[in-house]
Amino acid sequence: MVSEHAAAQVLVASNRGPVSYALEENGELTAKRGGGGLVSGLSAIGDSEAALWVCAALGDGDREAVRRGVGEPGVRMLDIDERVHADAYNGIANSVLWFVHHMLYQTPLEPAFGPEFRAQWASYETYNRAFAEALAESAAGGAAVLVQDYHLALVPGMLRELRPDLRIGHFSHTPWAPVDYFRMLPDDVSEQLLRGILGADRAAFLTGRWADAFSDCCVAILGGTSGTRIGVHGLGADADFLRERSRRDDVEERLVALREQIGGSGDGDRKVIVRVDRTELSKNIVRGLQAYRQLLATRPEWRERVVHVAFAYPSRQDLAVYRDYTASVQRLADEINSEYGVEGWTPVVLHVKDDFARSLAAYRLADVALVNPIRDGMNLVAKEVPVVSDEGCALVLSREAGAYEELGEDAVVVNPYDVTATAEALHSALTMPLAERAERTKRLAAAATSLPPSQWFLDQLRALGG
Repeated sequence: MVSEHAAAQVLVASNRGPVSYALEENGELTAKRGGGGLVSGLSAIGDSEAALWVCAALGDGDREAVRRGVGEPGVRMLDIDERVHADAYNGIANSVLWFVHHMLYQTPLEPAFGPEFRAQWASYETYNRAFAEALAESAAGGAAVLVQDYHLALVPGMLRELRPDLRIGHFSHTPWAPVDYFRMLPDDVSEQLLRGILGADRAAFLTGRWADAFSDCCVAILGGTSGTRIGVHGLGADADFLRERSRRDDVEERLVALREQIGGSGDGDRKVIVRVDRTELSKNIVRGLQAYRQLLATRPEWRERVVHVAFAYPSRQDLAVYRDYTASVQRLADEINSEYGVEGWTPVVLHVKDDFARSLAAYRLADVALVNPIRDGMNLVAKEVPVVSDEGCALVLSREAGAYEELGEDAVVVNPYDVTATAEALHSALTMPLAERAERTKRLAAAATSLPPSQWFLDQLRALGG
């Protein structure tokens, strides 16, 4: 039943919202606003329709904001029990569903679904139910609801039971596991996840490959997709924003600093291989560094003539496996520098502190961009670099990135597990003629920006009939 306060015609649900709060020592709350496709998409709707973003309170500042009644217009933040959220987010979403869809398990040892998993799964159900109930309370009759990602896979089915009048969409920002891998999950859980998403009128994915994998799972496990429409929306880069932002003073300052770290005569005598990633297990940073080390070992002509600028920003450091992976990245970078570095040349310039302006500076000066994930829903770095590159950039791209479907023709494509082939791909990219590199970059940039974030959101809304 519709709440007396229900007014929203368009609703978005996601774990992380468009604003977060920090609690200062003096007791004041400060707000930090985010960006991205959902933010620009909601703003593109206009003032004629009421829009609402439902999200979780993620930290102490967010929870205090909810308790004080502090909030942004158009945002409803849910203060879900902290332990329930931790179990749902870290225990299930990030430690099970992420691992399944990115095929990250070391299967001789994991997963092992026992009592701890079942307790965490109960929290995941509770967490999803809190979102479903909030959406049901806040939605106007016949409203459009766009539910985001693997954190909220059960929401569409739960919401359908509460509010059959709503138009519901679910969008998966990750890959979807193939049938045999997905079936590692307990049978009842795999069915519950599929039925949860099939509660939507429409389930959408970043590429046709992920959409097909989902459909295959539905057919194999449930016998079909139960009339739910399947769609594909390949999220693109925001060209206008990136080009404007990459020319600001703070980016220019970081360009100067990076060039100093790269060294050389300053006449372009040193090539630059750039990667920008979070230390997420699926990003394959360690094998990328191994390939670079092999390049230096087997192609000695590149010694002192190339620098690998690697930004590996720590991710999910509350999980031990991610802390260990981050440490492995740092250790390997140190080993390469110790083995090959000489006075005036540091082979790997590694930065671990997140700095968007510095990332844009690296995009601009890159001769080669290395994007070699084990598996990735899309990978926007592959799309962003060609848009802001100053002189054109050769893209070394994993065939397991969702972006491969759109960019593969003009990239140097690699098998992310093949270190030897990736080293050779880096050599090919470094020796690519400048004219060819510039021409490929133009085509890559055009493909990368064909569906900008606001259009990506609005297309999904229109597909629901909104």
